[in-house]
Amino acid sequence: MKVQRLAAACTAAVLVGLMSVTSTAQAAAPAATPFAPVSFTKYVALGDSYTSAPLVPLPELLSLGCLRSSSNYPKQLAGLLRVPSFTDVSCGGADTTNMTQPQVTPLGTFPPQFNALTPETDLVTLGIGGNDFGVFGDVIGTCPGLRAVDPTGSPCKKHFTVNGEDTLATKITQTQARITEVVKGIKLRSPRATVVLLGYPKIAPEKGVCPAVLPFSDGDYAYLYSVEQKLNQAVSNAAAAGGAVYVDTFGPSTGHDACAPDGQAWIQGKDINLLRALNYHPRFEGQAAVASLTYKKLTGAKETVTPAEQARWASEARKLSQTAAQTKSNPAMKAHLDRLRTGAQR
Repeated sequence: MKVQRLAAACTAAVLVGLMSVTSTAQAAAPAATPFAPVSFTKYVALGDSYTSAPLVPLPELLSLGCLRSSSNYPKQLAGLLRVPSFTDVSCGGADTTNMTQPQVTPLGTFPPQFNALTPETDLVTLGIGGNDFGVFGDVIGTCPGLRAVDPTGSPCKKHFTVNGEDTLATKITQTQARITEVVKGIKLRSPRATVVLLGYPKIAPEKGVCPAVLPFSDGDYAYLYSVEQKLNQAVSNAAAAGGAVYVDTFGPSTGHDACAPDGQAWIQGKDINLLRALNYHPRFEGQAAVASLTYKKLTGAKETVTPAEQARWASEARKLSQTAAQTKSNPAMKAHLDRLRTGAQR
């Protein structure tokens, strides 16, 4: 999801809960479960902010422009798989073009994500598509403001429907073609790799509304739901076309959308929480779930989320938030904060 327009305003606050951590394969990883044996030696994670996980404790100090978390799903998955070599180049605001082109952020320019791929890479995860043609950004930037005009109708759907055509659906069709080319590019650079494409978890519930959390008009909840369905279908189709593995996170996230109670929700609502997640983005629980679902997909286990797993993730999320809050007085954080403010003013 596009975060560049938010970054300058909110990244200065990111460091409130930061700790300096290294991107090791063991970071924030839960204990591995002995499913079917699987072995990877060189794992590269590519993706946008639903992969980088902005504001999920604890953020990496060396990738602040990308708002990358040390607890995002690639790092948890790397720990579960115990891979000896792991590289995470996911970046908030990325779209498919940033696989082969540099990405400019308020805090610096980052190289093309494909630069991390090598012929020896044997596992690649990719979470991309929501930012292409501004789909997610347009929805989040437009639809909440329309609720005041028509709180019970579907003004957002009307806004994006032009001459009877759903313009977002058209953009998603174009996105599918882009993702298909990205998969080809990965396989060209890393022919030995198992390529895994990740879907997006549910933001809105299938039924019901929660305007205090998701400020959409009542009738637009179904529209937001359908947009995500179409996007996930596009990702799935691209995976099938390119011979990649698709991990469905949309279905398993039922009951874990932004409207769900705290501890159950995988997605943050409209309000930024400096110790949990950027607004409209995954919380730690959502990242842990994606890591678990991907691990199960790769090892042949049933791709479900148990209540015990959800309870454990909620507990871990609370502990991470507490740790982040305790770093406010760290002198190193103050120095980083000063540099961050300078960068945000440029």
